[in-house]
Amino acid sequence: MICPVCGADNLPGEEVCVSCWQPLTQLDEPQPQDDLSEALMHTEVRELRPQKPITVLPTTTVREAIRLMVDYSIGAVLVVNEQGHLAGIFSERDLLMRVVGLHEQFENLPVSWFMTPKPEVVKPDHPVLFAVHQMDAGDYRHLPVVRDRKPLGMISARDILRFVANYV
Repeated sequence: MICPVCGADNLPGEEVCVSCWQPLTQLDEPQPQDDLSEALMHTEVRELRPQKPITVLPTTTVREAIRLMVDYSIGAVLVVNEQGHLAGIFSERDLLMRVVGLHEQFENLPVSWFMTPKPEVVKPDHPVLFAVHQMDAGDYRHLPVVRDRKPLGMISARDILRFVANYV
């Protein structure tokens, strides 16, 4: 990394120039290249208007969780404990990969047996780009939006696509 003040060549990741001691951390910050990257970096998750979370308890049956997903036309429900803190997420993918064809009479088993525990989350003030990165890195289609471990909402890959579509 070349120091913009003195021109010294520094190792990548250096926080200050080895020659003139000027701060270099601002050089590590990505800079938006167009309107879309600007929006992704500076728009907060709350502006996506996360969908109201549909929550279940860990003891809720798989049948009940599926019924909620069908009734609300959603791809996942959030599993919360008695205090309302997020404990897991149960999604269509969990149903297909962990339940169907692997367990007989699964309909009356608790959703906690098949949920994804301790899911990745975002906060309302996180940039949309952070949510996109979380979804991409973890191969998720749904991300809970939380504050103090309590679900406030849920965003989906579809929400991200709608957001991006406004800029292309």
